[in-house]
Order: sequence, then structure tokens, then C-alpha cells
Amino acid sequence: MKIFKFGGASVKDADAVRNVAEVIKHHALDDLVIVVSAMGKTTNALEEVTWSWLDGRPTKAMVDTLEGVHQAILQAVAPQDVAALDMLRGHFRALRGLLEQPASEGIDHHYDQVVSFGELWSTVIVHAHLNAAGMASTWWDVRSVIRTDPRHRPARVDWQASATGAERMLAQVPGTPVRVVTQGFIAGAEGGITTTLGREGSDFSAAILAFLLDVECVTIWKDVAGMFNADPKRFPNTVLLERISYREAIELSYFGASVIHPRTLQPLQQKGIPLFVRSFTDLRAKGSTIAADSDGDTLVPSFIVKPGQLLISITPRDLSFIVEENLSGIFQCFARHQVRIELMQNSAVAFSVAVDDTPRARQLLEELRGEYEVLHNEHCELITVRHYDEATLAALLRGKEQLIEQRSRTTARFVVK
Repeated sequence: MKIFKFGGASVKDADAVRNVAEVIKHHALDDLVIVVSAMGKTTNALEEVTWSWLDGRPTKAMVDTLEGVHQAILQAVAPQDVAALDMLRGHFRALRGLLEQPASEGIDHHYDQVVSFGELWSTVIVHAHLNAAGMASTWWDVRSVIRTDPRHRPARVDWQASATGAERMLAQVPGTPVRVVTQGFIAGAEGGITTTLGREGSDFSAAILAFLLDVECVTIWKDVAGMFNADPKRFPNTVLLERISYREAIELSYFGASVIHPRTLQPLQQKGIPLFVRSFTDLRAKGSTIAADSDGDTLVPSFIVKPGQLLISITPRDLSFIVEENLSGIFQCFARHQVRIELMQNSAVAFSVAVDDTPRARQLLEELRGEYEVLHNEHCELITVRHYDEATLAALLRGKEQLIEQRSRTTARFVVK
């Protein structure tokens, strides 16, 4: 069995859905679990629906627009599938019923209940089109498979309950080859509560199902040819990373590479399941392979540039040493404000960090100023280079003011303006 994951760009309209079927046709004899994200920018639209509902503003027009778009795509790719149309309409009725109720739970709870509809709609459409194209498939509600605790945005996976759910659902799939269409991003908790795995969590969904079902491999189909050593939209002459290790991919994800979700690789690594990143627009392209082998990790320098950084310098007012007691309180403050530290460096009397410049980070600054002398630089960039060489560093740093430099044997990091 193999896992195929298709993101929002790969199912954004009727032509894209048809292209998914073309990809599946090239693997017509394989047992497949096909994990699908919400179509295009649907999740963003549903976020707006959520905020409008919670603010007491009208939501009808937004929901009507979403239903019109999805019905039109379904009509284009599976015009005779009355059952799929009824199912799609049923999901929209459920959303409207939810939005008619008062918002009595926490914001994150309501967020998960609303945004989860995007994946339900997209999988109904993909499932219907595969059937119409002669590739019979089974539709799974993944909330009956991936089980979590009742937390929201993101929930924690209950691996034992999920294994039971996966075994039960797989036993109900008829015929061969096995071909299942299911949702990414969403999951279920006790009592029929919908939870989510965090933004961009569909990759993680694919990895969870791979782990539970002991599959041969996972393929993430994207609109790029694989993983590159830098963002090809920003830098010319980037190089495809044809084969890298789980560890290297996790490092790149941690530092900000956007191709693979950071949590995706951990369950795959545990069972040695390779991950392929391939282009749904060019099936002949080789793509990238992520596996246990690390021989290719050091062949090419990889670099990640994160703009919009705040560089914050924190100093005790009496210029006493920054010691463990200070750091404990500072880290607790970051945790309370849910601000992730991208880079940190300390001296005798100062502790400096780089963070994304967000409203939460600005609130954090105000709290820290109650106890410390706090300075900050705005509009910074954080540059990370794995397996660096001096020529690459010189090109990236040319014309920039270096505020912080850190180097290890494998990684160089700079905060610059």
C-alpha cells in the first residue's frame, strides 16, 4: 500500500481534480490511500467565516459562495453522481446549522469545527470523480481513523486508538486494488468532536496513516519538482535535492523550509518509510526522496531566508549576569505569549533572540519591559545555511549589515538588516 497526498493547489479547480485522476491512473494497480487537502484557498475562506461568526457578523453570503464553487466543480467532474451531490449538500447544511448556533465554546474549538468542512468537501469531489473516471474508490471520514485528545489547533494524536480505527476501517474496504480517498488536516476526539492537526497538517495526516497502515511509501504531490536547496521563487539557479536523510529534512523544516511539515517525518522515520516529493504537473520529473540514507546530505549547501524578524535584546536593569533564574522567567514569558524563538544568543549581561514580528511578539515586548531593559531591531532577516561554504555565505550576505552570527560545523546562521 502507498499513501498519496494532494495539497490545496492540486485540487483547486475542475482541471486540477481531473489531473489528480491522471496521476492515479499511472498507479492503477497499486493499493492507495489518497489524502486530500481543502481546495485552493478554501481554508482561508472558512477562517473568515469563523471570525465573522464569532464576531456576530453575517456569514450567509460567504457560505453560499463556497457552496456554489464546490457544486460547480463537482458538476464539472462528476455530473451524474447524485449521491455525491447529496453528500456535498449535506455537509453544507451541517455547516449552516452550526453557524446558526451561539458560539459557546472556546475560539479554537469553534475554529476546528468550521474549517474542517473544507477537507470534507474536497474529498467528496475527488472521490466522485475517480468513480466517474472508472477508478472505484472508498470515501473515509478520517475522523473515525485518526483519533486525538480534545485539544484544538493542534490536537495530540492518540496512536493506540488511531491504530484500532485504521484497522477497523481498512477491513471494510471492498475489492482490489484498495483505493481510499480521505481527508488531511482533520481528526476526531471522543464525543464526535472534530479536531485539527494544525495549519499545513495534511502532510502530517499522510504520515500518521502511513505509520498506522505500515505502507511502502508516501508521496506528496506538489506544484514544484521536489525539495530544492533554496526557494526557487526567490533565488535563481537553485538545485534539486534528489536524496536527503530524514534528519536533514527535519533540520531544514525546523529552520523554515516550507516544502515538508516539520512533524511529518518523525513517524516515517520510526518505521523507515521513504517519502517522495514529486510534481503533479510533470509526472516524468524525478522529484526528491527522503529516507534513512544520509550520503547526499552534504553535497549541496541549502539556505533558508526568513524575513520579517524582530531581534530582541534583553538586559537586567542592574546589569547583573543573565543566569538560569533569569532565563527561566524569560522562557516562561515567551511560552505564555506563544512566541517561538528562531535563534538565541547570550552574553554576560544580555540575552538576544530573533522571532517573527507578530502582534504576539509585540505584546511580549511590552511585558518584558516591565522587568528588563529591552531593545529591538525591526525588519530583520534570518539567514540559515546548511553545509555552508564561504562562496555561498559571501553571496547571501553581500550588502547586508550582520547583527548576529552563529556557526557550527554544519550550519551557519545570521541575523541581518
